[in-house]
Amino acid sequence: MAALNVSVVSADREVWKGEASQVIAKTVEGEIGILRGHEPMLAILAEGGQVRLTTAGGEKVGVDAEGGFLSVDHDNVTIVAGRAAISE
Repeated sequence: MAALNVSVVSADREVWKGEASQVIAKTVEGEIGILRGHEPMLAILAEGGQVRLTTAGGEKVGVDAEGGFLSVDHDNVTIVAGRAAISE
């Protein structure tokens, strides 16, 4: 099964890049889940929100993201945040 190509960047660096089977993010309109084949969209991330990724291998990765947006287009997910870091 093909995966989503995901890139998470902050204002000063790339935080995470790789393949994921699922992305869950908190937006200003609520939580959204992204799977392969999702229609194109653009959403504003909620302040202090967290992005949860499930890698193609099943590993769970959490990213704390402050502000920014999430873009989905042809199984490519780009998350751009003012500040972002991998959760502990």
